[in-house]
Amino acid sequence: MFLDVFFPTVFSLLFPLVFVLVVGSFLAVIIRGVRTWSRNNASPRLTVSAQVVTKRSHVSRHHSQHGAPRSRTSYYVTFQVESGDRLELPLSGPAYGMLAEGDRGSLTFQGTRYLGFQRE
Repeated sequence: MFLDVFFPTVFSLLFPLVFVLVVGSFLAVIIRGVRTWSRNNASPRLTVSAQVVTKRSHVSRHHSQHGAPRSRTSYYVTFQVESGDRLELPLSGPAYGMLAEGDRGSLTFQGTRYLGFQRE
């Protein structure tokens, strides 16, 4: 008797709460992505003298619906400009592979968007 009353009440309270949390998280990710994209588009394109200080990659693993493990690799490079400031930018795999630590040249970027690097 107690269970007949307890479970429907708990379910009717938890289901909407979980639904709102999932949808809210999904919207927050979309809004954050649009905000970053918009901020980058509003930033000027800059070309500065820079040196590749360090490179790093981050591998994230997750399981697909069929249980097969999948992974995704993100690539980042830290550049140091003439003023001594450092800037870490995300890069594609091919662009990451073309750079080596210690390379000097002209870095072109817009906000947090990497546009290119020309070695001296």
